[in-house]
Amino acid sequence: MLELYIHPVDVQQKLAILADAAKYDASCASSGGAPRDSLNGRGIGSVDGHGICHSFTPDGRCVSLLKILLTNYCGYDCLYCVNRVSSNVRRARFTVDEVVALTLDFYRRNCIEGLFLSSGIIRSPDYTMEQVAEVARVLREVHDFRGYIHLKTIPDAAPGLLERAGRYADRLSINVELPTEQGLATLAPEKNATAIRRSMARMRVHIDDARSAGKEASEARAVSMPGAAPRRAVPPPFAPAGQSTQMIVGADAADDRAILATSATLYGAYGLRRVYYSAFSPIPDAAASLPLKAPPLQREHRLYQADWLMRHYGFSHEEIVPAASAGGMLRLDLDPKLAWALAHRERFPVDLNRAPRELLLRVPGLGVTAVDRLLATRRVRRLRSEDLRRLRVPLSKLMPFVITADHRPGRALEAADFAERFRPAPVQASLFSG
Repeated sequence: MLELYIHPVDVQQKLAILADAAKYDASCASSGGAPRDSLNGRGIGSVDGHGICHSFTPDGRCVSLLKILLTNYCGYDCLYCVNRVSSNVRRARFTVDEVVALTLDFYRRNCIEGLFLSSGIIRSPDYTMEQVAEVARVLREVHDFRGYIHLKTIPDAAPGLLERAGRYADRLSINVELPTEQGLATLAPEKNATAIRRSMARMRVHIDDARSAGKEASEARAVSMPGAAPRRAVPPPFAPAGQSTQMIVGADAADDRAILATSATLYGAYGLRRVYYSAFSPIPDAAASLPLKAPPLQREHRLYQADWLMRHYGFSHEEIVPAASAGGMLRLDLDPKLAWALAHRERFPVDLNRAPRELLLRVPGLGVTAVDRLLATRRVRRLRSEDLRRLRVPLSKLMPFVITADHRPGRALEAADFAERFRPAPVQASLFSG
């Protein structure tokens, strides 16, 4: 039996093991949850819809999500995972009641605002998914917990179990693990890329149906006569914060162009809220096919920046990493937006008083909020340099790329060494550093 592999430890020891085992999963942001709080003294917890971030109270406590695994035992042998069946790590397993009690206890002590729960595969995908969903059900139905719940789902589990999880969780996620099917087949042969995407598609259907039904019910209430019974009851939400996924970066040979292409497909086909990127970290007893050292963390950072450009700035992944780019990789020395601008100098400088919003969003140094404020300002007067200073945008990056009523950058963009001014200065190592 599987339990023979689990060390008999108390709850505090289990928490130490299973919280540490969950640290490799980055996809636990909580933005987009449906606003919800305790009413008339009933229930426990709340969600404001704006997300839970890691912050510290004046006495030093971290307020965030309780992030744990139900168990770090896993019947799969994914080569990149420290919790794989062949890994020599200490094992532990929570019961459903232990996770529920920990969540409520940490919440009452103002240590957390919600729960992120994942698990290794124990006995079978269906059994594991049933246990994970049961934690959320008990919290919601038995204890009326109204805080945030994010469940990591198992694509091989029965569709009914995934649907059940969505009735209780704010967000669901399934990790695609690696950017390409080839990489997944090589490093995680027991996982099936087709099954992962099929489960994502099912979740999208449930999420879209729940949102459509909720919108129709709201519209029906709005047009009903005062005092009349509503025409349709509001349906229960299904994962109102949507679904997300995570990809490991640097464990296989996939380049940044392939990674962003996969992300673009996931956003377009399955309506994901977020794709998270996790730089591969060497693990104990690593397989010979894995890299000996982690990729630079700057690569992970550049991928997040590129992802942001796709989701909020109108860039396509082909623009960010064109086919002609060296090795299909993002530049580590420049952020992707600036790198694109330097590669397309013919598009600049941009007249801030005339350019459409789509072009303004491509100007280095201008974010979405700054662009919206500039558009609002130029409706009443012509933009000048002083307007940019008030926005507190990085002028040294911005000014060579824009024209205002009192500023024209000249021919700086045409200089052969223009890009050099944006490279970070080298950092001199200390004589006393190790």
